[in-house]
Amino acid sequence: MKKIIVIVTLALLTSVSGIAQEINWVSLEEAMALQKKTPKKIMMDVYTVWCGPCKMLDKNTFQNPDVVAYVNENYYAVKFNGEGNDVIAYKDKSYANPSYNADRAKTRNSAHQLARYFQIRAYPTIVFFDENADVITPLPGYKTPTQLELYLKLFESDKHKDIKTQDDFNAYYKTFKPEFKG
Repeated sequence: MKKIIVIVTLALLTSVSGIAQEINWVSLEEAMALQKKTPKKIMMDVYTVWCGPCKMLDKNTFQNPDVVAYVNENYYAVKFNGEGNDVIAYKDKSYANPSYNADRAKTRNSAHQLARYFQIRAYPTIVFFDENADVITPLPGYKTPTQLELYLKLFESDKHKDIKTQDDFNAYYKTFKPEFKG
């Protein structure tokens, strides 16, 4: 029975090329250093260990082959625990979680200073940054692959710069043709 489960799991994880496909996650500091060599936007997944929708985002969206391929080609992807204990440098300042409680590492904890700086109010939130690591916008809540595709392509193409009103966004939304499966 174990052998069958392993084979099925490997089959699900393996792409046509025979290599398991996943998003190339890096730290925020690594992403900003990479931007200096090869400018790309950053997509930062702000999650917590206790968050059910965060786990769904990982399983259903960030494992989707279309999402994986698009993100790896067009973005630097960052995972950030919004209640974690890492010290993170961003824009010449260090952010920490001075109220972090190690006894609560697997449950709700205090908000990280960087999560507060980005005004994260819900988990998950995906924060998009431009090629200079300046925030474009936080996008709160669980997103399916096709819902996320809309924003991945909007920000990567810089079309968001042309959107000034809700009507502008609605027009973009109506003409958007999703290509991702799932």
